[in-house]
Amino acid sequence: MPGSRIRVTARYHKRLIRWRQPSSLALIVIAVIALPSGAGAQHRNINFDLLVAARAGNENAVLGLLDQGASADSRDRLGDTALNIAARTSRPTMARLLLERGADVNLANLARVTPLMSAAFGGHSEIVKMLLERKADVTHVDRVQKTAMIYAAGGGNPECVDLLLDAGIDVNARYANNGTALMWAAAYGKAENVKRLIARGADVSASDDRGKTALAIAVEQGEAAVAESLRAAGAHE
Repeated sequence: MPGSRIRVTARYHKRLIRWRQPSSLALIVIAVIALPSGAGAQHRNINFDLLVAARAGNENAVLGLLDQGASADSRDRLGDTALNIAARTSRPTMARLLLERGADVNLANLARVTPLMSAAFGGHSEIVKMLLERKADVTHVDRVQKTAMIYAAGGGNPECVDLLLDAGIDVNARYANNGTALMWAAAYGKAENVKRLIARGADVSASDDRGKTALAIAVEQGEAAVAESLRAAGAHE
C-alpha cells in the first residue's frame, strides 16, 4: 500500500514502497489457515483465538491459549503469525513469549514479510534485537524486493539501522535497481537514519540504475534536512 506522504518519482521507488502501513493488514484478517493436520473444530477455534488475542495485545490470553495447545505458528488468511503481529505492533513481551514457545522467527506472511521486517519498519528496536538474537534472516526479500534494512532505513529508526549493520549487513549493500539503504532513507526523509548511515560509512556518491544519488533523490522529494546532511558529508548533485 502506498504511503500518503512519499512521492518518489522513480519507477523502482513507486514499485517498492507499496507496503507502507503494515498495521492496516490487521483490519482485514478474518480467518486462520495452516492448521495442524487432523485438527478438529475446537483446535481451529483455539488457533483463531490466539490470533485474536495477539491482535488485541492480550498477553495473558496468548499464554493461556498456548498452554491449551494452540500453535505458536498459527496463521491468518494473509499468512500473518502472532509473532509477526507482535513485531508489527511493538509488543516485545508477547514476541518473547511466542519465541520461547517455538514460534518460527522467519515465518513470513503471504507478502513474504517476516517479523524482522515488521519490527524494523516500525522502529521497534527491542524486538529487532530479540529476533536477531534468534538468528532471524537479514537477507530475506519480500514480494516487492525489500529487505529488513530497506524497511529500517526508510521507515524505522537509527537504532534498528545499527542493529542490522551490527548483524553483518554491509552499509553499502546494493538492493533492487542498485539502490542503497542511504537512498531509501533519503527518499523517505529519514534525516536521522541518513546521519547514522553516513556515520557508519555509507557512500554518499553511490548512484542507482538511473544515475541518481541519495542527494539527488532527497532534492527531488524536497527533503531539505536530508539534503543538508548529505552535502555536509561531501555529496554533490
